[in-house]
Amino acid sequence: MQFKSMFRDSKGRNGKDKKPKQRTENKFGLGNINFHSAPDESSSSSSSSYPLCHESMWANLPPELLLDIIGRLEANETTWPARKAVVACASVCKSWREITKEIVKTPEECGLLTFPMSLKQPGPRDSPIQCFIRRERATSTYRLYLGLSPALSVEASKLLLAARRIKKATKTDTLISFTANDFSQTSDNYAGRLRSNFFGSKFYIHDCQPPPSNSATQSHAWSWKRISSKKVAPRPPICNYNVATISYELNVLRTRGPRRMNCTIHTVPVSAIEEGGTAPTPSTFSSYGLDETFDTSSTNRAESKESSIGNNTSNRPLVLKNKSPRWHEQLQCWCLNFRGRVTVASVKNFQLVADVDPSENIPESEQEKVILQFGKIGKDIFTMDYRYPLSAFQAFAICLSSFDTKPVCE
Repeated sequence: MQFKSMFRDSKGRNGKDKKPKQRTENKFGLGNINFHSAPDESSSSSSSSYPLCHESMWANLPPELLLDIIGRLEANETTWPARKAVVACASVCKSWREITKEIVKTPEECGLLTFPMSLKQPGPRDSPIQCFIRRERATSTYRLYLGLSPALSVEASKLLLAARRIKKATKTDTLISFTANDFSQTSDNYAGRLRSNFFGSKFYIHDCQPPPSNSATQSHAWSWKRISSKKVAPRPPICNYNVATISYELNVLRTRGPRRMNCTIHTVPVSAIEEGGTAPTPSTFSSYGLDETFDTSSTNRAESKESSIGNNTSNRPLVLKNKSPRWHEQLQCWCLNFRGRVTVASVKNFQLVADVDPSENIPESEQEKVILQFGKIGKDIFTMDYRYPLSAFQAFAICLSSFDTKPVCE
């Protein structure tokens, strides 16, 4: 009996009893899947086997036919929720995805929001994208929807972004997510954050998406940590890039009037609003490499690049200021023309226009054009209209700064 047990153990170590292993694998739901192993090329790949993947029959359609089908669908379905059919086409297979990306234009070109990346791209030039924000006081949650208002949109409103405010001892963080309830900074749904100082007079917009190569921003990633090339990081670190800074002027004399704010967009040069100018437009969500993320000199390079751009007046960052209201004698209040989009007077209401020097080649029409407007229309309901060169993420973060209490600015 002892010899038989020793023989059985040696037989198992030599790999001759593979039937029990196959029965164990079937318990995990693999079923009757046929596995095909590639010829052994090295000792490391001798024990690896992968399932044979077959492409769907939809992938074999002629490209000309796909262009015509997806083109007609993209032209007809211009509103949500019907536009989700365009997103479904991009999820069929790789060939459908490439054709869909070729047909669907950026919000600057078509004025429509289709993919999550559209929220990080500049808005249209001609007419603004109209949205509304719903506030939940109990949970300090803010949700951005696409549409004119909750009453008019009803079920057609599309959730774009959500944010939750977290108060700390010396600062306040507002985490922004692509989904309604996932606000973890380690999640794939994390879009960025808004951070304020202790007094609520200065805010910093941090984006998890690396800025385009032609814009200078300072990275607030874990740049102090290094990982050996022989080790593998368990998860990419949280990267936050400072893309904008919002400053509210202090009201020391406590004079009556609206808030005064300045917003510096570090990723958008002032030349973007010139005639023929362009704003940086990301095309895909970038993955963070270890060489760039954990390099201790990444922050120094960003600072030196930012200083060099600051010296060049044509590439200096775009600065937005709130449009000065006029005093209405009959109503005895400060008034702005929101063109019917704001119906309730509030200190949070504002309109942002470009703050440019007279020496710069900026048309007067561009200087008076409202790039972002925000105002109240009901209890915990606000409207947000933005246009080029701001993105939905940047506009939403700027509006979130208006919700924070500012005792020294009012």
